[in-house]
Amino acid sequence: MTEQLRAYVNARLLDPASGLDQTGTVLIDGNKIVDTGPHLFPNGPPPNVQVIDCKGYCLAPGLIDMRVHLPEPGGEQKESFETASAAAAAGGVTSLICLPDTDPAIDNVSVIEFIARRARETNIVKIYAYGAITRGLEGTELTEFGILSEAGALAFTDATRAIADTLVMRRVLSYASTFDLLIVQHPEEPRLARNGQMTEGEMATRLGLAGIPAVAEVMMLERDLRLVELTGARYHAAHVTTAAAIDVIRGAKARGLPVTCDTAPHYFTLTDAATDGYRTFTKVSPPLRSEEDRLAVIEGLRDGTIDVIASDHRPQDQDSKRLPFVQAEPGIVGLETLLPLTLALHREAGISLLDLIRRLTSAPGSLLRMKEGRLAPGLPADMVIFDPDHEWTIEATELKSRSKNTPFDQMPVQGKAMCTIVGGRHVHSLMG
Repeated sequence: MTEQLRAYVNARLLDPASGLDQTGTVLIDGNKIVDTGPHLFPNGPPPNVQVIDCKGYCLAPGLIDMRVHLPEPGGEQKESFETASAAAAAGGVTSLICLPDTDPAIDNVSVIEFIARRARETNIVKIYAYGAITRGLEGTELTEFGILSEAGALAFTDATRAIADTLVMRRVLSYASTFDLLIVQHPEEPRLARNGQMTEGEMATRLGLAGIPAVAEVMMLERDLRLVELTGARYHAAHVTTAAAIDVIRGAKARGLPVTCDTAPHYFTLTDAATDGYRTFTKVSPPLRSEEDRLAVIEGLRDGTIDVIASDHRPQDQDSKRLPFVQAEPGIVGLETLLPLTLALHREAGISLLDLIRRLTSAPGSLLRMKEGRLAPGLPADMVIFDPDHEWTIEATELKSRSKNTPFDQMPVQGKAMCTIVGGRHVHSLMG
């Protein structure tokens, strides 16, 4: 038997890039897909092919998580390449893109090369990197976009820091447009958000916490979109959370601007009510919003305004979270909960399975011009086999991430990665 040739049979094939949603087979040879489809091997695979029965589960391209805080170098006590990779594999994520807010920041070629080397050494899932927009993420001096892009940076962002200076942002977009590079902005007007702990509103007042007004998001977006009109640069708004921001992006897309955006599962699952009791595990940036905003995020996903769902995985150790709310660091872990929380929208909001998987695979892959994210001959055999009906309970202590900061502890969910395949290798399997 040739170990290289493997046929994954009896699978519900989900390939959003081609619109495929049918029972069928995927044939791989080593680390590449050879063929895929409902009519492959109608009389059964030949004897030289190893057969893996997918038991009727869904088989899709491996998930691409385009927003992961991986704090190595500098914060290995919160998460390492090994623990992040194990968490990603358990969650069905085969490619993740790490943000540049490491120490030192990913603002030069040597740090990009460090990321690539550590990814090769870990060799579980694929790990890519963003380049910083400005040196040290300080919002003033631009990095060398062209050189960093050649070294492997997939796009450019200052992570959770908005480019606040309008003139700097104009230069950023003009510079990026000459290389046709994507700029990813944290859309939040920093002066309005300064010292804010949660979204402004009744809950913040009740808790006596300084609020961040929801308009801080849309104000930054409206400024940036004027600059996009001026420069023609490709612009992506990270983790949009408010109805007003989604409306503005919807309008920009209707005008034909090269604008995209993403959101994270906690913004369509939770509201600021979850913060009651000063629960620091619900402290995120941008903050959890109102029920009206949560429903607007779901509607933005339903109508296609929101292009991508990303985990916004941000591990924090106990020393950073078990503090008074004002002092606690923002962020939650999300690699292992990305799939089930997203699949809840299929059952609860009626969004099709193919549409949801698109937001996790071909959409981020296309946006970042990656070869991953599709089931097609010649492409990497990066796949996830998942059971959309598998019922389980999220248990923080069982998460593979080094940090356990999740607001979803003890939450019952449906949908689980049964097997995660990267370059033809099974890096996680519950299928025996």
